[in-house]
Amino acid sequence: MHSAYGALHSAAAALTAHRRALVRPHPDRARLPVVFNDYMNTLMGDPTTAKLVPLIDAAAEAGAEVFCIDAGWYDDDGDWWDSVGEWKPSQTRFPQGIEEVLSHIRERGMVPGLWLEPEVIGVRSPMAGKLPAEAFLQRSGTRIVEHGRYHLDLRHPAAVAHLDEVVDRLVEQLGVGYFKLDYNIDPGAGTDVDAVSPGAGLLACNRAHQAWLEAVLDRHPDLILENCASGAMRMDYALLSRMQLQSTSDQQDPLLYPPIAVAAPLSVLPEQSASWAYPQPGMDDERVAYSLCTGMLGRLYLSGHLPTMTGAQREAVRAAVAAYRDIRTDLATAVPVWPLGLPDWADPWLSLGLTTPDHTYVGVWCRADERATASPSLPHLAGRQADVEVVYPRHLPAWDGEWDQETGQLVLGKPVPGPSARIFRVSAALPSSPDSSHLL
Repeated sequence: MHSAYGALHSAAAALTAHRRALVRPHPDRARLPVVFNDYMNTLMGDPTTAKLVPLIDAAAEAGAEVFCIDAGWYDDDGDWWDSVGEWKPSQTRFPQGIEEVLSHIRERGMVPGLWLEPEVIGVRSPMAGKLPAEAFLQRSGTRIVEHGRYHLDLRHPAAVAHLDEVVDRLVEQLGVGYFKLDYNIDPGAGTDVDAVSPGAGLLACNRAHQAWLEAVLDRHPDLILENCASGAMRMDYALLSRMQLQSTSDQQDPLLYPPIAVAAPLSVLPEQSASWAYPQPGMDDERVAYSLCTGMLGRLYLSGHLPTMTGAQREAVRAAVAAYRDIRTDLATAVPVWPLGLPDWADPWLSLGLTTPDHTYVGVWCRADERATASPSLPHLAGRQADVEVVYPRHLPAWDGEWDQETGQLVLGKPVPGPSARIFRVSAALPSSPDSSHLL
């Protein structure tokens, strides 16, 4: 085994085990439901009943288990950025009420979800005048304003009471079972209220935020919380030990997303790592599969204009969801490896492996326009016979490939032009000696 490979992956294995020891118990940890979110490259913050119903039906047919309505559901006038904070459903976007849409999500067998940015109050929000000044971050006696928003100080009982009312109302009255929690501002150094310094105030506020999250989950133990924070701005285990999954990026270009998805398990558990898979009707078959593969070795996080896809395209999405649901139990206990090394942004070939005692799942993305070859390395399987099968996509031309038992390499050739991706399952025979049984 190469020493650099072994050192990197031993460290990653230790970090992965440590993070799993940190996380709060939650039913989501075992279920790992497939999430469809209407935002990325799809509704982009402009949900309405008319737009959502076809998406809900298509997502359900694809096999999604959660449907999250993203930003905009509270907006009546199209200028919502500095007016957020009450979190009451729009009447213009949902003429019969958002209840109609949420009920339709449940009727199609999915958990309803909503986007929420709980820690902010827009300067034009009614809540800006209803809450006391002490409920907001301040410096030198002045309320902090950042990009048209105030920031709540969750040390203050009025701020906590407001957010508890919002969450409890949406969960108990509207049946919401999933929140995508966003965070799109930076309040700077912190607050000097009841603190020896702004930094000390900020630390106390962060701890109050964590306590609020804990209390929410204590009251609603099945509620699923996604940590978004402007595309992974706060991807840390102060939050991820409490929340169930993490949006890895707001990257909109499917060709550019794989380096993010491949690198993510070095920082976040695979089963919490939600990378967008947003296939679109205008993509060719290989590009649809490429986009879907990006989400499959983590939390499959779907979007895209599924209703206007062809029947064959919709079937490709269904097949990806079915394949993911078949392997996700393994992903929740897997250890990450990087068969082509950690990714560079412009690498033509990228690979992520997730290893279990029985299988190694290997995602491989090729961004070269021409036909090309690569040899992802799995030295923990060197010297062992192995079966290699395609997990997804099975409906497209097979890549050329063979297992080199002596070197522990998966020798691959991409026989099609243009970007292409595949997810493989490598199942090795039992090692012939005790020394070769170590995973890393």
